[in-house]
Amino acid sequence: MKRLLILASLSAAPMTTGCITVIDADSDDMAWHGNNAQPFDAARDECDERTDGRDAFRACMAEKGWTRS
Repeated sequence: MKRLLILASLSAAPMTTGCITVIDADSDDMAWHGNNAQPFDAARDECDERTDGRDAFRACMAEKGWTRS
């Protein structure tokens, strides 16, 4: 039984790694979607510090794997 549980866990892991969902985000953050992207909070904070405009912020987030719908 223990082997079955381990095998089930290992086979489910690749299915959950492809897409990222922003959890515990405010309504503005819910519009962002990432596939194999950097962690959202870190990307958002770095882009906030690095950029000064909305278009530059979106470009920075896109570099980190995030797009806005």
